[in-house]
Formats: sequence, C-alpha cells, structure tokens
Amino acid sequence: IQAHSEDLRAEVNNDTLVEDIKTGWRQAKLEVHDSLLCEFAEKLTLRLSTINNNDITRLKQAGFSDRAINDAVQVIAYFNYITRIADGLCVDTQPDSQNIFNTLALMNCLH
Repeated sequence: IQAHSEDLRAEVNNDTLVEDIKTGWRQAKLEVHDSLLCEFAEKLTLRLSTINNNDITRLKQAGFSDRAINDAVQVIAYFNYITRIADGLCVDTQPDSQNIFNTLALMNCLH
C-alpha cells in the first residue's frame, strides 16, 4: 500500500489528498468525476451483478471516454484479481487494502 500511495503522491503532488484517500475516498475532497469513478469502482468490486448501462452512461456524461472507461474497468478488475490471489494464498495484507488499492489505482489512472 505504501508503494501505491507513493506512486499516487508523485502523480497528484498533493500529500493531503493522498492521506485523505488512504483514510476513505468518500471523505476525501475529490473532484466530482473522480468521486463518480471511485463510486463505480466500489460498485464493480462489491456489487458486480448490479452494474448496468446506466453506470457507463453516468461515466460518459461526466466526461469519460470509452477508452478511459475501458482502462478504468481493466485496472479495477486487475486489482480485484490480485487481491483475490493474495487472499487465496493467505498473503498477509493490511485489513483495508482492497479499498485503498482500488482507489489508488483509479486515481493513478486519472492523472
């Protein structure tokens, strides 16, 4: 997690934002489109069966291109995959790593 937060810190050059995201993305002072993307990532991660065309439409209306949406879905899916691999192999991770990994991956992808 520290490595990912340092990557994000280098991308956004905002220590306060990085620390806020590590605490919880909903409480962080994110731009509207960043918050919408985090909401989508959470839904894709925790409630996959509820994803529908309305979710994609909302992202497009917020200014995300088809390519950006595709990239975001692939990054989110990759981090979910890696988390499941780590869990399946009983790799010791920090308790809230899944949420932080997803948020940091998205933010890193945005900037």
